[in-house]
Amino acid sequence: MTQKTWLITGASHGFGAEIAKAVLAAGDTLIATAGNQAALQHFGSGKDVLALSMDVTDEAQVKAGVAAGLERFGRIDVLVNNAGFGLLGAMEECSAEEVESVYRTNVFGLLNVTRSVLPNMRQHRSGPIINLSSIGGYRSSPAWGIYCSTKFAVEGITEALHGKLAPLGIHATLVEPGYFRTDFLDSSSLRQTVVQISDYIQTLGKTRDVAAGRNHQQQGDPVKLAQAILIHNS
Repeated sequence: MTQKTWLITGASHGFGAEIAKAVLAAGDTLIATAGNQAALQHFGSGKDVLALSMDVTDEAQVKAGVAAGLERFGRIDVLVNNAGFGLLGAMEECSAEEVESVYRTNVFGLLNVTRSVLPNMRQHRSGPIINLSSIGGYRSSPAWGIYCSTKFAVEGITEALHGKLAPLGIHATLVEPGYFRTDFLDSSSLRQTVVQISDYIQTLGKTRDVAAGRNHQQQGDPVKLAQAILIHNS
């Protein structure tokens, strides 16, 4: 089997970290990115790993990171757009700044990375693009409206990419996880609105309590999901 080079955003924890571990265990090469390079130290510094600080919301930094990956490995065979975070709160509670922040990462960041990687994939006429969406990408709920809307956007973007890129040998794929034992419900991945309106306590208040109690107790196994992604794209 030919060794592949994977670029994974948000590789410091959660799905990104598990997919990255599976990639290295399979003997492939890895470009692991995160907002803080220090959070990637557990991948080491071997010849098969390039760990980069890459804020997906900064287009110049994304282009520089992709260029560094190409300089090191020559090509990018698989792109995993995993970087993102959740926002928990009623729409009325969400400030414009909070909404813009989650869109900058979950949607515009995904677009920044994809635009930067596509020229290399088009050159080689190959390469899966794997976009991490969510069960919330096709089913919204009261406490998750803004977050789900970002994943609805990812769904639409990916469906369009699939039709456009398939004739070039590039395959865009959506992954729509439900409840998995990742860090998604930790403060590192889930933000709550600063404003919390008492009229919504009976609805959103319960959701906030459930989210806190369910953390790391979810049914889904992220290691199995990572293995499925690896097998499907090997």
